[in-house]
Amino acid sequence: MQSDSAEIRKSVRSYVKVFAMLMLFTIITVAASRFHLAVPAAITVALIIAALKGSMVAAVFMHLSHEKRWVYGALLLTAVFFIGLLLLPLLTSLDSVAIGSPWTAAK
Repeated sequence: MQSDSAEIRKSVRSYVKVFAMLMLFTIITVAASRFHLAVPAAITVALIIAALKGSMVAAVFMHLSHEKRWVYGALLLTAVFFIGLLLLPLLTSLDSVAIGSPWTAAK
């Protein structure tokens, strides 16, 4: 990567933009806390704002926007394991091997 002045200005410009967006989302967070939402709605709003702020920090300050192939691979692997963990209780409840085992409660 070459370090010429135009490239440095471009990266500084992106840092300043992300800083301004982080300040805006911080103001939005404070404003959202003033609404006294119900707990599920407040958690949802807080998680959406935190996810947006975190993704901006990760993409620009941690330079993950340049590593798209690795990031998408990690996200895909995470999604596969997450779906597997969600399906695990369903698969165990559909298991018919435990019928008639000594550990099941007698009715």
